[in-house]
Amino acid sequence: MILYPAIDISEGKAVRLIRGDFNQVTVYEDSPLEAARAWVDAGARFLHVVDLDGARTGSPKSLAHLEQITHELHVPVQYGGGLRTLPAVRDALRAGAERVILGTAAFNDIDFLDDVLGAFRDRTIVSVDTRGGHVSTSGWQETTQMPAAAVIERLQNRGVRSFVYTDVDRDGMLGGIDFEAVKKIAKVVRGRFIYSGGIGSLDDLRGLRDLRQVNLGGVIAGKALYEGRFTIAEGQQALQPDAGDRLDKKPYRPVPASD
Repeated sequence: MILYPAIDISEGKAVRLIRGDFNQVTVYEDSPLEAARAWVDAGARFLHVVDLDGARTGSPKSLAHLEQITHELHVPVQYGGGLRTLPAVRDALRAGAERVILGTAAFNDIDFLDDVLGAFRDRTIVSVDTRGGHVSTSGWQETTQMPAAAVIERLQNRGVRSFVYTDVDRDGMLGGIDFEAVKKIAKVVRGRFIYSGGIGSLDDLRGLRDLRQVNLGGVIAGKALYEGRFTIAEGQQALQPDAGDRLDKKPYRPVPASD
């Protein structure tokens, strides 16, 4: 499995929210580029970048930051937030995204989803963000009555093969993972998915590894890395089937800036 360090961008800064609440935000780095550089310098091979302002407003706000990150660091980046039109998706790919992450529009606009899949199927991921098992949309500000498993089935029937599954109730809490929920999702996904939400320790990563779900391709970690719960190298090692010896790399432990 792949470890994806998360860089969530709001008002031009690298931040983390608690359970998707924009009123509970911690700024970890004034520059998203420098946050990304720190992870890459620590050994990250992939990055997960989310435009929180774009997700909330419906149009991208952080493409300039994405372009800086991809042009200077040269690691694959998956990028989402506010990508609700085909031109916005194209703009994100032109800015250097290896893959784009669709959210709200994938559920609400069938024609848009079909157009994106028709043009960029292999570079498209759909994010299924859940609260209480139901899909949350509009930057986690609205929760639908759609069960996650049913939504994934519907999206797969339209040709989606890659997903990010986020447990919003656990996101930013460092409180661990509902492994039974992950197993249920794994039974539904016919392609590949990445897990996000609640990662707080190496034991959480080892627990996901030990599920041995062949369609679970990666894990997104944000606050646990910023808070120094484990290093990039330790996280990568914990996700490997033969995880054993710890690699000796210094963690990135930034001091939070102002809230």
